Amino acid sequence: MYGRDPWGGPLEIHTADSATDDDRSRNLQDFDRAAMSRSLDETQQSWLLGPTEQKKKKYVDLGCIIVSRKIFKWTVGCIIAAALLAGFITMIVKLVPRHKHHNPPPDNYTLALRKALMFFNAQKSGKLPKHNNVSWRGNSCLQDGKSDDSTMFKNLVGGYYDAGDAIKFNFPQSFALTMLSWSVIEYSAKYEAAGELAHVKDTIKWGTDYLLKTFNSSADTIDRIAAQVGKGDTSGGATDPNDHYCWVRPEDIDYARPVTECHGCSDLAAEMAAALASASIVFKDNKVYSQKLVHGARTLFKFSRDQRGRYSVGNEAEKFYNSTGYWDEFIWGAAWLYYATGNSSYLQLATTPGIAKHAGAFWGGPDYGVLSWDNKLTGAQVLLSRMRLFLSPGYPYEEILRTFHNQTSIIMCSYLPIFTSFNRTKGGLIQLNHGRPQSLQYVVNAAFLATLFSDYLAAADTPGWYCGPNFYSTDVLRKFAETQIDYILGKNPRKMSYVVGFGNHYPKHVHHRGASIPKNKVKYNCKGGWKYRDSSKANPNTIVGAMVAGPDKHDGFRDVRSNYNYTEPTLAGNAGLVAALVALSGDRDVGIDKNTLFSAVPPMFPTPPPPPAPWKP
Repeated sequence: MYGRDPWGGPLEIHTADSATDDDRSRNLQDFDRAAMSRSLDETQQSWLLGPTEQKKKKYVDLGCIIVSRKIFKWTVGCIIAAALLAGFITMIVKLVPRHKHHNPPPDNYTLALRKALMFFNAQKSGKLPKHNNVSWRGNSCLQDGKSDDSTMFKNLVGGYYDAGDAIKFNFPQSFALTMLSWSVIEYSAKYEAAGELAHVKDTIKWGTDYLLKTFNSSADTIDRIAAQVGKGDTSGGATDPNDHYCWVRPEDIDYARPVTECHGCSDLAAEMAAALASASIVFKDNKVYSQKLVHGARTLFKFSRDQRGRYSVGNEAEKFYNSTGYWDEFIWGAAWLYYATGNSSYLQLATTPGIAKHAGAFWGGPDYGVLSWDNKLTGAQVLLSRMRLFLSPGYPYEEILRTFHNQTSIIMCSYLPIFTSFNRTKGGLIQLNHGRPQSLQYVVNAAFLATLFSDYLAAADTPGWYCGPNFYSTDVLRKFAETQIDYILGKNPRKMSYVVGFGNHYPKHVHHRGASIPKNKVKYNCKGGWKYRDSSKANPNTIVGAMVAGPDKHDGFRDVRSNYNYTEPTLAGNAGLVAALVALSGDRDVGIDKNTLFSAVPPMFPTPPPPPAPWKP
């Protein structure tokens, strides 16, 4: 019989046991030696030795994976350290003051734009808003209209003073408002980027609110307009107190301010219609106000067509803002009314060849291509060329629109230095008024039109235009505008900035009553302010953003308060400056707004031309 040896070997057990005790003892010793000669596993050793101290395991069982204990410790330690580091960084970020991300510094055109708009704040008449931001200005001329018994317009408070005096001329003021509105319609994104969109819209509304007071804006038919408030004629040695003879702050005016009415003033009425119509597009989101402006524009334009005449005939405006004709205003006003209303009758009028002929569209002349408060033909041609570029209305407008487009191209060619239509000073300033004084107001208008037309071509995917057989890139037009505006901002032989407050060297003796008299709670009478007019000291108040009349044809400039041909700013001049600056400012890739100007224009389906006459043998 065989049994199992618990020590790992077989045991033979004999049934008949005849061995002696000594033999058994000897045999057991042999068995012990045999058993002990074999290695025992841990289980077997535990049977012999009992419970022992266990060794630490080198691995950690995580359930789904078994990892080295050393690696496990390093991993947990790294996680804890990372958490502590992240918490420390978070604490630093929260405790350290945050700095906002700064955009790139604004370019010179943007900086100058912000200042140029401030000039209009300094020119405001009436009860000023709380945040006008011109510390030396206050409420003024609150009796305008009431003090003149001869007029039916009793509330003519508000609007803008024209220049360095306190006269309110509707003709140049309306042109200034039209230019500002045009620039907002085309470049609202750039105004917004400069942070000036609300400011320029407030500037426009201050003016249009006033224009609505100067005629019966609620009527469909009118027979008169208040063309001017104040008087400035000092010819013949007149010494009656008025806005030119006296040198006082507007806030201290106590003399009579007469109202000049007109009953046959096509040029003024059509220009006012253009101002209100263009502004109605600016304020199209305010439907009530926009419609009020449109209604006023319609009424004014009807008056301009019904009662013909030049507004400046027979009154003192002839000395200051004489109008040479009204046919250009007919095209200008009709074009703006078409864009504001979509009524094709206005477009038909604006494209009537007979009116264009009377406006001088088909003949040259020394001032052809010069946009100003007097002649808007060039502006109207650019404005209507826009329609041809983007809408292509076709027959029956195509022929005259093509003519306007071609003439606009020729005008743009005349601005380039390689052509001799206009002279230039040695410093590079184009002489659009042929060497006459107060040149800058014409230059800024040309810079605006050049930049605008180049942006029109870019938006139409057209890289340039032809001047005769030669093709020129749109970059050439923009370069022209930049060189002219750079000249005005200080890149000229005198290193003089002609925009007050821009740069370090600018005119200090601006021909401006409010800026030249200190705000010292002293009310000076009509002649009492003459000492400040004639003083050689710099103005005590800086009229920020005012573009002065500018240098002469030799790049010369006299910073003398008494010489308005050098140092007087105007509404019309600053409006052109603002328009040119916003067009050149900011990112060049941000072009015009193609659609807003056409927001009221219905879809155009060109009328087919009439069939040819029947053939006759």
